Amino acid sequence: MYTIKKMMLATIMIGFVLTSSGMSAVYAEESEGMKGVNNANAFFDMRNGVPKAAALYLSLIHDTYNELAKMGKNPKFVVGFIGGSVRLISKDQSGFNPEDRKYLNGIAKTVSQMSKAGIKLEVCLFAVKVFGVDPASILPEINRVGNGWISEIGYQTKGYSLVPVY
Repeated sequence: MYTIKKMMLATIMIGFVLTSSGMSAVYAEESEGMKGVNNANAFFDMRNGVPKAAALYLSLIHDTYNELAKMGKNPKFVVGFIGGSVRLISKDQSGFNPEDRKYLNGIAKTVSQMSKAGIKLEVCLFAVKVFGVDPASILPEINRVGNGWISEIGYQTKGYSLVPVY
């Protein structure tokens, strides 16, 4: 079991290193899907509530935004925290073990960097209530919306691609 966990971690880390090293930008430029694209607008439906996985996904979203900007694709990204992910963007880390807290601190740092880069961040207050998170504890860079699905519908109606992060 321990060996399987180590292999999974190694696979995730290799993917992260490749993404962070800029290699994925080459793939994005070469992809047929990006030809003729001038504006890349996406809504990331962030529901993953596992600290380690969510930290990786958020870093990948941020890297993707930066790569698209370098390619001149004028990205507009929105990350909507819905469901269990709302627990990960709270300053209250009680109930998490020390390893998870390390990832939560990384998430807070990435959220701050994403906000500074121009990525919009939203949290569903309905989910905040359901999961018992104090709204006042939500990271300050994240905008509050009453119902994340309504916001998601609005962005899709405006032409934003839906990217599920479950």
